[in-house]
Formats: sequence, structure tokens, C-alpha cells
Amino acid sequence: MTAVRPVVRRAGDRGWLVECAGRRPAEVARAIRAKGWASELCDVIPAADTVLVVAERAAGSKGTPGMQWLASELRALLTEWSADRATAAAPRTVVIPVRYDGPDLGSVAERAGVTPAEVARRHTDAEHSVAFFGFAPGFAYLDGVPESLRLPRLSSPRERVGAGIVAIAGNQTVVYPGGTPGGWHQIGTTTARLWDVRDEPPNRLQIGDRVVFQEVAP
Repeated sequence: MTAVRPVVRRAGDRGWLVECAGRRPAEVARAIRAKGWASELCDVIPAADTVLVVAERAAGSKGTPGMQWLASELRALLTEWSADRATAAAPRTVVIPVRYDGPDLGSVAERAGVTPAEVARRHTDAEHSVAFFGFAPGFAYLDGVPESLRLPRLSSPRERVGAGIVAIAGNQTVVYPGGTPGGWHQIGTTTARLWDVRDEPPNRLQIGDRVVFQEVAP
């Protein structure tokens, strides 16, 4: 069966939207940022299935008029990247200590048919990575929740969730930055500060980072 190739579609006067066709958008975004012509971009924004690429100006540095220069570069990169994913830099690893003491830990364990300790073990053993940011500043969506722990979001979200709450829904984990509503299953807490407007950059996590959750004693 022929593999589905990524598609590049026009998005606004200076942008193109890459439909990743099963490739990881975070990896595609890293590959784009690693290119020399990335200095001519103002935004590379991965989402769940796409990457939005926006140029500083319509014409490229080589004098190519309009936005076709960027489309050409993107298509060439995607062809190269599909054949050899070494074009992207190796991801960082960020360790996040977690106390598995969340109010929903028991119900997650019950629905999975395991003990709370087994939920913690499966969550820490899984391979997590930062897929994209959204919803609120500092809200990172981390892919990697094992199939046995995947649950839909709560039917009634909590009105406000504090900073450092570790929660899961579907195939993703989030660490709440604080002060937002939240409909995810809260399984633990961390003292790690992942978002602080006083830091530069304010996000400790970056797109594509590998995240290791490490259990610590309550």
C-alpha cells in the first residue's frame, strides 16, 4: 500500500499549513526549524495533526516572488525527511517528579482494572513527548499515555485546577499551569515549575521534548 504523503496548503498571505499525514507534527516542526531558511520564518506552530509555517515576508531571500519559495522548501524538506528523519535534532529529555496522589487515581485504576500503584508504574514506564501547546499559556499536550490507561475527559470539568496537577485523558498527559478549568483525570502532582512568566522563555518544556515522569514518595 502506498504511504500517504504530507500535504502543504496555503494559509493566509504569508503562511502554509502542513498536513502531516501520520507523521509526528513535533518532529516535522523540529526538522523545519533546523533548516537554514528557518531564519526567514516568524512562526512554526505544530498542532495535533498539522504544522503552521509563517514567513516574515512573502519574498524569500533569494528574490523568489510571492510565497512559492516557502512551499518549495517545505515540499523538499518533507521528501527528504520522509526518507531520512535524521534531519531533525535529537530531542531533549526533561524529568518531572510526580507524587501519584491525585483525586482521580482510584477511579482511573478501577476503570483500568488495576491497582493505583500499577497506574503509576504504567504511566512512568511510558514514553511521553511534547506534541504541542494550546488552551492556555504553558499548557503542553504530552503524547504517550499507554492504551490501558486511556479514558475520555470528565463529563463535568472542574472550574479551576491548580498549578502542578498531573492529569490524563485519551493518549495525552498534561501538567496544569494553574488557574484554568480542567476536565482531565487528575492522577498526581508535581513540584516542578514548568511555566513562569518571569523566566525566559517562560516554558520549561519545548515542542518535541521527551518527558520522563519519575515517581516520588508522597
